[in-house]
Amino acid sequence: MTIGKPGMLMANAAVAAALVMAWPSSLSSSHTENAPASTLQQSERPALPAFQVEPFWPPPLPDNWYMGAVTSVAVDRHDHIWVLHRPRSLEVRERGLELGNSQCCIPAPPVLELDRDGKLLQGWGGAGAASEWLGKTGNEHGIYVDRTDHVWITEANGQGHVILKFSRTGERLLTIGGLGRTGGSNDRQLLGAPANVVVDDDANEVYVADGYVNRRVVVFDATTGAYKRHWGAYGAQPDDSPLSAYDPSAPPRKQFAPPVHCVRISRDGLVYVCDRSNNRMQIFRKNGTFVSEFSVEKQSRDLGSVCDVAFSADPAQAFLYIADCANDRIHIASRPDSRIVGAFSRKGRHAGEIYGPHYLGVDSLGNIYVAEVFGRRLQKFRLKGGKGH
Repeated sequence: MTIGKPGMLMANAAVAAALVMAWPSSLSSSHTENAPASTLQQSERPALPAFQVEPFWPPPLPDNWYMGAVTSVAVDRHDHIWVLHRPRSLEVRERGLELGNSQCCIPAPPVLELDRDGKLLQGWGGAGAASEWLGKTGNEHGIYVDRTDHVWITEANGQGHVILKFSRTGERLLTIGGLGRTGGSNDRQLLGAPANVVVDDDANEVYVADGYVNRRVVVFDATTGAYKRHWGAYGAQPDDSPLSAYDPSAPPRKQFAPPVHCVRISRDGLVYVCDRSNNRMQIFRKNGTFVSEFSVEKQSRDLGSVCDVAFSADPAQAFLYIADCANDRIHIASRPDSRIVGAFSRKGRHAGEIYGPHYLGVDSLGNIYVAEVFGRRLQKFRLKGGKGH
């Protein structure tokens, strides 16, 4: 990139700032408890992955389409990038063409499919769509695409309390939960503002981070929606009794603190759960048996520090990428010992900075995609080196 114009100089500075730091000598900002596997010696640690922002990715959407708050991103088996955003978050001036007030713009459909270059392939969904959506007051929250190209959408911030399963072209196939209805953390049919899902394709089960109201992980049959099992923090039965305010100096709370914001499954069968407001990740077996936990920026109070986790693309998934929505950065953890070993970015709106990293996606080449709910954009960070692929 040639440095000449002021805008180009700013882009270069942001690109340089987006490179991941090296292995830190001190890990005082993170506290690890009951970490799985053995601690790696310094000489045994794989090279830390490094990333560089692609400042002009994705290109502008066609047809004067405009995105609102970008809540989630998922990468499918074709390396296509699926984006979920909230059209209703757009301001009047951002809907000028739709309202006849100006030459731009029109709210894009909430579900967008892009190729790896960022080219729009299709868009669908929304309250005016022919298929069932998330209710009149529902807000789009999470998106996941399974191995058979089914698209899963969750509602967490309005009154939907549902998960919708679609074909890749937007045909509704299944609804789990009930629009506007919730039944508590031990209900076997209703949900409590589910944040996101992951599908165990081999077992045909969908795991739900449930959620902003409930305090659990719950598992359903991915075809019929039949209830399978659920658990709370430490694998125990969840309890909806009121919680005291988060205190980083107090003993760890025995319950998940809403929102239970993510659930992910590693290739070796571990279930990672984002206990966002407790600033911790808990790790389980698929049957709900507790394995271990670790904290991330334990002193954080604003929003919570563990919004999402994604795995590096190498076969062993040696690294975890953790979206810190309290401190607006991406942490890198060594997966074998659950230790924070690096981080990149900071709060901001320039290319390479992030504001509200809500969910992450990783493609087969090891590139990271960041959905920014407050920054209202999607950014791509290209893997530049190290063992991330």
